[in-house]
Amino acid sequence: MNPEIVPIHRKEFLREDGMLFVRTEGILETMVNTPLIMAGLIVVALTIPLQTSFSSTRTLELTINSDGSTHVFSQMDVDSSNFELSLFGPSVDNFAAVGENGSLLSGDIIDDIVTIETLDLSIITIDYDIHDLISKEGRVWTFSFDSPSNYSLLMPENSVIVGMDVLPTNMEQIDEQIKLELFSGPTQIDYIFGVTPEIIPNQPGLTSDIMIIGLVIGSIAATSIGTAIVIKKKQSKPQIQTPVITSEKQSESIDPNTIFSFRLDMRADDKEIVKFISENGGEVFESDLRKKFLQPRTTMWRAVKRLERIDVVEIYKKDLQNMVKLRNDLEEED
Repeated sequence: MNPEIVPIHRKEFLREDGMLFVRTEGILETMVNTPLIMAGLIVVALTIPLQTSFSSTRTLELTINSDGSTHVFSQMDVDSSNFELSLFGPSVDNFAAVGENGSLLSGDIIDDIVTIETLDLSIITIDYDIHDLISKEGRVWTFSFDSPSNYSLLMPENSVIVGMDVLPTNMEQIDEQIKLELFSGPTQIDYIFGVTPEIIPNQPGLTSDIMIIGLVIGSIAATSIGTAIVIKKKQSKPQIQTPVITSEKQSESIDPNTIFSFRLDMRADDKEIVKFISENGGEVFESDLRKKFLQPRTTMWRAVKRLERIDVVEIYKKDLQNMVKLRNDLEEED
């Protein structure tokens, strides 16, 4: 006589003699799926440190230089030993990261991403120069920036703001520079170099509207002055200046007029560069050209490369900088 089997639930059965039977349905499927489940748990475990890593910006200060580059200073809280940070563009120079104890931290930059070994410090400071935030058209320079946090912006010396698409929270004049306090988000500021308008000092109860009115009035005045200067230059006749030879090196420099006779289709701005190089002994640093002509790094680099392509100059490295030298073996174009 077979003992009667009493059902307990879907997978377990209890016989009358007390023995417990378990059905084996689904066990094979469970054994197959277990490795997949474990692999998923491992992936989740590995991604947890990346998801919980964070940083917060304490201060962000930007300074626009007269050559079109921008210096970035930022202090932030971090919580990981290998901290990854997005820079404000790929054209970065003079990068430095410092810990809260003053130690210099190593960083690896790939495009616009830097990975910093924080040595488990909680506060780090970074400094670098960037060439991606400024563009220039004619006399007007444009600062374009989409900031992740509130920040301060120090304009170049003797610069005049002629356009702005945001309202600063504060504006003050520091010597010959204007300092703005700005909200996070996109910002575009147009400026020229000229006479800096007088900025009303901060006073209790001074509203942003009054500051903006002062800015607009100063901008209109600066634009009028700039227009008058351009008209006066067009009306005046160019004066031929004979460069003064002050050294043996300068006497060996090729005459610019000889270059111009060989390159009849040379652009006017390129001719000014050639004249400046010739007057300085036939070779200058590219950085000196940017300072002389107040051009962004990318604009000046395109200009010297253009002169190199037509065999007017040669470019070589000196003290880790680009040296631009007039060629003495210039040949007439066919």
